[in-house]
Amino acid sequence: MSPSKVPDGEERGWIVPIGGAEEKEDDPRILQRFVDLCGGAQANIAVIPTASRLADTGPRYAKLFRELGALETAVVDVESREQAADPARIAPLKRATGIFLTGGNQLRITTLLGGTDVARTIRSRNAAGVAVGGTSAGASVLSEHMIAFGDEGSSPMAGSVRLAPGLGLTNRFIIDQHFRQRDRLGRLVTALAYNPFAIGIGLDEDTAAFIAPDNELEVVGSGAVTVVDAAALEFSSMAAVEEGEPVCLLGLTVHILVAGASFNLHTRKAQANALASRKT
Repeated sequence: MSPSKVPDGEERGWIVPIGGAEEKEDDPRILQRFVDLCGGAQANIAVIPTASRLADTGPRYAKLFRELGALETAVVDVESREQAADPARIAPLKRATGIFLTGGNQLRITTLLGGTDVARTIRSRNAAGVAVGGTSAGASVLSEHMIAFGDEGSSPMAGSVRLAPGLGLTNRFIIDQHFRQRDRLGRLVTALAYNPFAIGIGLDEDTAAFIAPDNELEVVGSGAVTVVDAAALEFSSMAAVEEGEPVCLLGLTVHILVAGASFNLHTRKAQANALASRKT
């Protein structure tokens, strides 16, 4: 699935994957910045709670965004593929200046929305300049390749992760979330071992990657973003090992980025923020 074509003279909207458990009360810097990107006092944010089975998830985020200054919010509940073709549910997405997918189960999002009018609208709106963000499961689905599920642990193991098509806003990266808290380095590296084209982005909780239209990623939040770049991969044993066996990988580049640090998904260059540079 290729990303939607950006209209001539336009630029893609921001893509904002969040690692889950983002601060919502004391210091909601991630959600506040998302509101600001969507237009601040003029923001109109559509919340899609499909990943969650909790009835209050959508209304809770809609209320949070209004409290953070958004002018208007809408909850777009989609509980079936038939509903994903409903013009009444698609209309708020077409009016929105920002679209947000909540956490839960990423396979609920892809199985209910994949290939539907709702999914096509999300993709086309982002290509037309609308910011799209998601937290936890809602972050995983944003890219073309999605980690559906996998084993925890720090070592790459053959067969330890299962991939599925995501919403396909971009094909430049693959996301994993709750990263450090759930020890997910091994499964992210395994996913890259299947095909080193993409860049791996591991998001800690209360941490987001704000990815600008020019593919510059900036970290916001209290944790870290782990970037795994396999562009210079020299050797991989993935094709030779049996399921459950460790995978040998040589030449991976790993960056640990904290708030204010950045990574360019095009040039594959990382940059520490001013404070980190002074400390070193």
